[in-house]
Amino acid sequence: MELVYLLGVLIAVGFLLGGMERYSNRLLARAFGPRGILVTAWIGTPIHELGHLLMCFIFGHRVMRVKLLQLKSPDGTLGYVEHQYNINSYYQQVGNFFIGLGPIFSGIGSLILGMHWLVPNAYEAFTLQIRQHIAFEKLDVSVLRSVGDVLLALCRSLFTVENLISPTFWLFIVIAISISSHIALSMPDIRNSAKGLQTIFILLVLFNFAARILNIDSYALVIRMAQYNAYLLAFSGIAVIFSLITLLVSITISRLKGV
Repeated sequence: MELVYLLGVLIAVGFLLGGMERYSNRLLARAFGPRGILVTAWIGTPIHELGHLLMCFIFGHRVMRVKLLQLKSPDGTLGYVEHQYNINSYYQQVGNFFIGLGPIFSGIGSLILGMHWLVPNAYEAFTLQIRQHIAFEKLDVSVLRSVGDVLLALCRSLFTVENLISPTFWLFIVIAISISSHIALSMPDIRNSAKGLQTIFILLVLFNFAARILNIDSYALVIRMAQYNAYLLAFSGIAVIFSLITLLVSITISRLKGV
């Protein structure tokens, strides 16, 4: 349960984004062929790989090879980050989890930065809603309602008449769709994250043993630590919104082309 409270939201967001991306890409591949996905790869893939790369640096992994974008790979791999780590270091083992999920962080961060630069009115409305409605608190129905209100306000501030006639808004939409089309984790990413998750679980077990000996309520402590999930949901909601837009665009294109 402690593992679910600490990382469950992040993992759920990863699977949700992955499911929408895979379905969108499948529709685009039917409409335009396998190379149809490359239209968004120019922006999305480098940001995806930079997420892995940044987490490698944070957790002290040795980076061996990096390819932010390759368009002519025989196996269709658009990019990769090869890294090594010290198997005797728990910190670096835990790092595998966050390295695997790196594209979620880089994708969400890039969407927020893009909004800040290209659609500043929507960014200001979003940050105002965050300050007014989101706080560090236990994840429950009221928090989910608050996050929903924040994301609804974001949509209202994004899709205004003023924005719809602004070139920078449409530039942001293109960038956001490109990022959302490549934010999901590949199977190697998931396997790498699973290795780190195993280490995190073992450390949690050891932490609970130590807490029992010291007469500390470890469950209550973890619940307090997991209160960051309210902010995580609010910010990851941006990626979910644009992944949903990408999915709707893919469905529309697929139906127009009759595939």
